[in-house]
Amino acid sequence: MKNRLAVGALALWVVTIAAAGFVFLHGDTAKAPDGRTAILVSPGQRDYVLSEMRALLVAVRDITDGVLHDDRGKVIAAAHSVGMAAAHDAAPALMAKLPLEFKRMALPLHKGFDDIAAAAQAGESTSALGDRLIGQMDRCIACHAAFRLRAER
Repeated sequence: MKNRLAVGALALWVVTIAAAGFVFLHGDTAKAPDGRTAILVSPGQRDYVLSEMRALLVAVRDITDGVLHDDRGKVIAAAHSVGMAAAHDAAPALMAKLPLEFKRMALPLHKGFDDIAAAAQAGESTSALGDRLIGQMDRCIACHAAFRLRAER
């Protein structure tokens, strides 16, 4: 009897881990009418992601201004504000809904901003900092071309 219970518990554990792995990889998605992948989130989660995107846009503006006026302090502060530390604030329920490819795009984006801050601190030329920022914008464009958010009640 104990052996049967142990086998049942192990089987349940394996199924639970497999289901969690599936959700982690695929998230909660659907095909959008425009061909992109729609990420299905609650209205509050959609608001959270959109506010994070606005913060990224503000940081890009501030980095651009810092590069244009050779204000490394502004570049560093703006880049750090959306670096890897900002990526750790997402709720686990939201992270479970995001497909792996979205996560693969988001983490290098946040790390790239930390890299901009480090490069500015190291004295990299404003031209090179501008090129780094263009690379970050390319990441934004690729993500927006592949995904959209759809709030589900």
